[in-house]
Amino acid sequence: MTSKYKAVVAGCGGMSNVWIDYAMQRPDTEIVGLIDIQLEFAEKMREKKGLACGVFTDLSEAIEQTGANLVFDVTIPASHFQISSAAMKLGCNVFGEKPLAETMEDCNEIVRISERTGRTHAVMQNRRYDPRIRALRQMIASGQIGDVGFIGADFFIGAHFGGFRDAMDSPLLLDMAIHTFDQARLITGADPISVYCHEFNPKGSWYGGNASAICIFEMSDGSVFNYRGSWCAEGAPTSWEAQWRIVGDKGTAIWDGHGQPYAEVLAPGEQEGKFIRDCVRIEPEAGAYERMATGHHGCLDEMFLALEEGRLAETDCRDNRYSMAMVLAALESAKTGQKVMLESMLKLGK
Repeated sequence: MTSKYKAVVAGCGGMSNVWIDYAMQRPDTEIVGLIDIQLEFAEKMREKKGLACGVFTDLSEAIEQTGANLVFDVTIPASHFQISSAAMKLGCNVFGEKPLAETMEDCNEIVRISERTGRTHAVMQNRRYDPRIRALRQMIASGQIGDVGFIGADFFIGAHFGGFRDAMDSPLLLDMAIHTFDQARLITGADPISVYCHEFNPKGSWYGGNASAICIFEMSDGSVFNYRGSWCAEGAPTSWEAQWRIVGDKGTAIWDGHGQPYAEVLAPGEQEGKFIRDCVRIEPEAGAYERMATGHHGCLDEMFLALEEGRLAETDCRDNRYSMAMVLAALESAKTGQKVMLESMLKLGK
């Protein structure tokens, strides 16, 4: 039986294992090619996974020879624009690792190419796919804490990676913060309007670049999102999912990134004259989210389902560029010391 999706995998490094293993368990998907600038990496991956596909160093050649209609872009960030734009122009849909691209100009051009070609491009934002953050999102969306005025996220981890991150100019903002920024957009349903960011490298840091940052975003719903983060914070680490406080006009939702979220909302009854008003605790409702696939598998499930249903994926490039703009605008603000408006960055033009 011919598979509906004929996929080539661009980039055969460590992360490609997750993508390949996922595809191999889908009955509607066949990996028809592996691509890497080092051919031996593709050959080793083919042998490791027991595949019978072709191996290539060139994307165009791989698509032409295999008849692929889907590209997994698991290359380094610097290659994302080249791979994604070429794949869509050659008639393939694209599922790619974050970031969408390295510059806002390239992110916007990917959207324009997607619209011109009719091909889709969806970005891996695996930290959206967790039943706990979905439960938190539902609490906010249902109005249980009222209109949101403040979102706070703390991310403090002492991460001793070694390698390229230790030499990056902005390791936290460039490599990790997009996850938390994207989560904030998911939780609130709001998009960024402006940002002020102070980036720094505290005492004791083992990073060459700035491993800590504080960002203040104004959001489209009138709320303020405050991000505080560090990758060189020893002791008392937060979750990789960050630690959240969302304040509305009727109460506050809390998620520590480990357990289940909850909210404390104003208690019913007369409270006039009370200095601190009484609140009651609300737990999230049990729902379908508890059965969802998590992480990469959850995001890939959504990407494939979107293709099946003929709609844009939740993390389609049109949406994901807002999360990428948060990163790039924060970097610009940190560099200039000024508040940065995001409107001009997000204009697509023609």
